[in-house]
Amino acid sequence: MDRVIQKKKWNTKRILTIVGIAAIVALIGASYYFTSGKPKLNVDTERITISEVKQGVFQETIPVNGVVLPLTSIYLDAQEGGRVEEKYVEDGAIMKKGQPILRLSNTDLLMTLMSQQNTVYNTLTQMQINNNNALQNTVSKLNQMADVESQLKEAERLYKLNKELYDQKVIGSQEFKQSEINYNYLLDKKMLTERILEQDSLSRLQQSKQDKQSYAGSQQALNIMQKKVGDLIVRAPVDGQLTSLDAEIGENKNKGQRLGQIDVLSGFKVRVDVDEHYISRIYPGQKGRFTFADSSYELEIKKVFTQVTNGRFQVDMEFTGKVPKGIRRGQTLQTLLALSDERKSLLLPRGGFYQQTGGNWIFKVSEDGSKAYRVNIVLGNQNQDYYEVTEGLNPGDKVVTSSYENYGNMQELILK
Repeated sequence: MDRVIQKKKWNTKRILTIVGIAAIVALIGASYYFTSGKPKLNVDTERITISEVKQGVFQETIPVNGVVLPLTSIYLDAQEGGRVEEKYVEDGAIMKKGQPILRLSNTDLLMTLMSQQNTVYNTLTQMQINNNNALQNTVSKLNQMADVESQLKEAERLYKLNKELYDQKVIGSQEFKQSEINYNYLLDKKMLTERILEQDSLSRLQQSKQDKQSYAGSQQALNIMQKKVGDLIVRAPVDGQLTSLDAEIGENKNKGQRLGQIDVLSGFKVRVDVDEHYISRIYPGQKGRFTFADSSYELEIKKVFTQVTNGRFQVDMEFTGKVPKGIRRGQTLQTLLALSDERKSLLLPRGGFYQQTGGNWIFKVSEDGSKAYRVNIVLGNQNQDYYEVTEGLNPGDKVVTSSYENYGNMQELILK
């Protein structure tokens, strides 16, 4: 007889279906678990740099490059143009004041000098001629004066004699009057001759003064021309070292053209290039320091050149203490220029993280050291070693300061 067969509830097909559904749900749950929340990244601690934030002395500095120059340089320019005929020394020579450096030739100057010499000689000759003429004229007038005085004495004697005779009625009035008129005439003539002599003396003095002025002017012109010719020999204006001598035998140099320079060896300065961004914060008196031959030296800004060229301006700095031995003109020195005084601050070591964050955030390591999470920070000034922290971190905090280039938008680092 037939019997009822009961249908199985947990057959293989149903079991496989349930298992598949459960696996899908588990996969969805796991995916949600691992993809929800903050993006995380596993990081090997040996591949990163972890630094500690600490309190310390901070001074804002910037690195700048400077070139060593002499304290004083005097340029050598051609006072007169000409052809280079002879070089007495070479570039780099140590010079004494007045020592010849090179000789130029200029035919036009020599011709002008000879012409001026002739002018002086002609002026001197004419001066002597004028003096002789004036002397002869004076002698002639003195002779005239002597004749007048002699005639006057005779006329005076005759006049006095006739006056006595006339008073005694010995001679007539006509003869007396004649002697009186002659006496008065010679008296007037003497006065006129004296005035002529006086005028002649004044005229002679004036002529002599004019002649002397003319001669002095021509002599001064001659001296100037002689100096011009003398300037064809270029000499060292001071004691020092000859640098940048630019002249070759046979070369023509124009008047005013640069020939070289003399560096006074009494000391050195450093000319520094500074980014124009700092132009409002640079002023005389600021300090800088550099290391040379394992020793530290200090510089001080003495002069600021405010002209900006290619985004940079220059300052002159001088040594405030000892000068390094062996330092030479043209050497480049890497100097730390201080923009502020020393002060107590919260310090964060510099690192590659700044390139990606701009100093706005950083990965801070948790207390147990197992992870590092992103925190916002505010940085102030900086120097070659540290950033100054104003907000977001505390002394003792540890942070990741190496580069974040491969971290993308990660919010948390799992440290292993």
